[in-house]
Amino acid sequence: MNNLYFSSIIMALVAIIVSGTVFFHFVEGWGWIDSYFFTVVTLSTVGYGELVPATPLGRIATTIFIFVGLGVFALAIQQFAHMHVKKREKHAEWLMSHLRHTPPQRP
Repeated sequence: MNNLYFSSIIMALVAIIVSGTVFFHFVEGWGWIDSYFFTVVTLSTVGYGELVPATPLGRIATTIFIFVGLGVFALAIQQFAHMHVKKREKHAEWLMSHLRHTPPQRP
């Protein structure tokens, strides 16, 4: 996997979390922890329902945030899974190559 591609996905995910946290802090007037919590809970589709945007701007932005953020979050999860599968495949290949190797016969 291209490290630049993976880094770009992580940077986009961090940027979405930070921008969501800042947005909800100022628009909804929540504290930093509550804003961060709402951002992560919404992004991960858990949706506890403890915090709900009250302003019209907050509600509209939340719907946009869900569509954009969920796409980036899903892509990040997919890339983590892909990286894990590739790592397992390499390990399996290495293991099979070492199991096939037979030591030299002694005379």
